[in-house]
Amino acid sequence: MSKAMIELPIEFIQRMKERLGSDFPAFFKTYETPPAKGLRVNTLKISVQEFLKISPFPLTPVPWEPTAFYYEGERVGAHPYHAAGLFYCQEPSATLPAGLLQAKEGERVLDLCAAPGGKATQLAAAMNGEGLLIANEYDFTRARILSENIERLGIKNAVVTSCDPARLASFLPAFFDKILVDAPCSGEGMFKKEEAALLHWSEANVRGCAARQKNILDSAVAMLCGGGRLVYSTCTFSAEENEEQAQALLARYKELSLVETRRLYPHEVRGEGQFAAVFVKSGEERYSPKPFAATKNGAAEKAFSAFFREVYERAPQGTLHTLADGRMLLLPEGLPPLAVTTLRTGLEVGSWDGKIFKPAHALAIAETGALKKIQLKKEECGEYLRGELLYQNVENGWYVVCVDGFPLGWAKAVNGALKNHYPKYLRR
Repeated sequence: MSKAMIELPIEFIQRMKERLGSDFPAFFKTYETPPAKGLRVNTLKISVQEFLKISPFPLTPVPWEPTAFYYEGERVGAHPYHAAGLFYCQEPSATLPAGLLQAKEGERVLDLCAAPGGKATQLAAAMNGEGLLIANEYDFTRARILSENIERLGIKNAVVTSCDPARLASFLPAFFDKILVDAPCSGEGMFKKEEAALLHWSEANVRGCAARQKNILDSAVAMLCGGGRLVYSTCTFSAEENEEQAQALLARYKELSLVETRRLYPHEVRGEGQFAAVFVKSGEERYSPKPFAATKNGAAEKAFSAFFREVYERAPQGTLHTLADGRMLLLPEGLPPLAVTTLRTGLEVGSWDGKIFKPAHALAIAETGALKKIQLKKEECGEYLRGELLYQNVENGWYVVCVDGFPLGWAKAVNGALKNHYPKYLRR
């Protein structure tokens, strides 16, 4: 008996035999090979063409997503380009759903089950920094990881929330142009990649996931405006969570129509399992609440503007909002009031203590065109990312630390020593 037969649940094997018929042997054989490794170029930072010129590892295109590639090699995430947000490590099949959503500049877009952030950051790149992206994750611990990835990729127009989808729907009915529901599922398509999915699988879990998915989809439909587009996706094979879920949604909501469904099987493509269904909503209903009212602080804004002019080539863009604790945010366009747990709102630019402005890590990562920057050699990048002290013969003051021109974070020069301001929670 093969290794795959020993590891896979017997009930799962029987279900897949019934589903695939003569294709089952080819499907089953894929469990003898390791999962494909993939990354997606962050086009908010660099074009695909430019990344291919500087990529330190061999890349092969993923057929269904022009910014995604298969890669060979180990510890890709340890490269300084990863810390600079030039790419996101993402399972190749997982890049399908966000592409099907067709998010565009200036739209209101929601990723309802967004952690760890692969699809949310893919949507942000498609929006090119214009419009409003809300990335929600119910699990707060996972939402923190999502927020870190939003920051690392230099995304300015995103809000990261952590709440039940029904609660979000109560504030934003018929609000979004595009919604992605990459729903929590039984994870059958990830058995090779995630051991937890295999250990937790059961037919009862499949049914439980389907029930949760129904509730999430009901909230998503409530938040979709007339003419809006909804993509529902999973990384599982079960019909209960995929085709049957899509048909049940159509039966509940006559205003929805099904545009297309896509399935990726590991014996047919180089990637793991993925399902996606695309819906559009008829009608013209669209909710436009009053925008969020920013809190102004003249002294703080003056200090930030002075700092920005000293370090960057151009004036800052957006509405500034100063929190009670002194943190300062550049708000996304069209941000509505939200009474939910929020981990990130737009771009955090820094903090003001009443006397001194201190820049935030997110500002260094997101902004380009720095006048005051320090280029590190490759061997110095590891020292910086570990939080070590560096030395440069430069004037005192704040500098953006870069690798090949791409920002890694802040350092403050004091008498020839560069005090390292790379965040402690990110240090290696």
